Amino acid sequence: MGRFTEDELKIAKSVDLVDLAADIHIPLKKVGRVFSIEGMDSAIIFNRSTWYRYSRGVGGSTIDFLMYFQDMEYKEAVSYLLDFAGYIRSDSAAHRTEKKIKADTDDRKPKQKEKVPFVLPKKADHCRGLYAYLTKRRKLSSRIIHHWLKHGLMYESVPYHNIVFLGKRADGKVMFASQRGIRDAYGKSFKGDVPGNDKKYGVNLITPESTELCVYEAAIDAMSDMDFRHDYETSILALGMVSDGPLQTILQEHPEIKTLDLCLDNDIPGRAAAKKLGRKYVLEGYEVYLRLPPFGKDHNFFLQCEKENRALWKQARHIHALHGRNVRETEHRKNREENLSHMSNPTASDMQRFVDICNKKQRRVASR
Repeated sequence: MGRFTEDELKIAKSVDLVDLAADIHIPLKKVGRVFSIEGMDSAIIFNRSTWYRYSRGVGGSTIDFLMYFQDMEYKEAVSYLLDFAGYIRSDSAAHRTEKKIKADTDDRKPKQKEKVPFVLPKKADHCRGLYAYLTKRRKLSSRIIHHWLKHGLMYESVPYHNIVFLGKRADGKVMFASQRGIRDAYGKSFKGDVPGNDKKYGVNLITPESTELCVYEAAIDAMSDMDFRHDYETSILALGMVSDGPLQTILQEHPEIKTLDLCLDNDIPGRAAAKKLGRKYVLEGYEVYLRLPPFGKDHNFFLQCEKENRALWKQARHIHALHGRNVRETEHRKNREENLSHMSNPTASDMQRFVDICNKKQRRVASR
């Protein structure tokens, strides 16, 4: 049989996406009123019939679902859905195609990977390298560094002396860890997640009284924005990426959060992700604000520029004050020298004035 009829296409598109995902071994999890794909939290299934992957900007019907996630051609996808729905086409070739699709689908089944144990790097007995890197290279204040250390969000490791950022579950158990190198001899810092971690979590600091959550891409950006605004009360989350898996986990664990500030990077991927996440969470009923750094790529770059500008402005004011004092001292010295010059080198008019004064005094004395 050739082209599909309109009725056949309606039947294919009416297939339950949740049941279809289970049939082709794509694991889902329920998030509120929608479903998301495990390990791919930006892919959402709405109303069990449509889907959208926010990190890639793609989505559509059940047909598009098979074409995207199973790499099927259009005809293969429609035939598979009709067979799944129990619809039998009169063309025997369609059934042969279905058998081929099922065989190919079995080959596409994800293989189970051996899980890597999650082991945190050994902790150093000091934080000297951490403090030096964050204050000198990243221009962060000692106050914000102490605040994060106090809440157990980071530490310095040995033997490589990396900064280890920690993402914790609501009960305090560490589920995620990423490392940032602070000693680099080749011009490029080491960055990487600790093997075996759970990427559904990110570095977070939740204040129980706060109903607002600031969302960043990186932990150092979160520290920078907190430092710049002197805000130690609002809850924060560092995703470690532009996917919203950690955000969904936090919102599940903390239903008191009602407002989201998307403070992602001010670059093309960051702006695109902020817009997509903004639309998504507005539809889910959250109050969403986009708060990108005013200039520069990220919040740490902005903080460094601000602190350098303040230092330059302070230096300029100091130089201006010194210049003004020097000008005043120069003018005072010049006036003093002019007065002394008149006294030591009197002009003819000065001498005549002096003589007139003396004669006037003599006449007064004679009249007495």
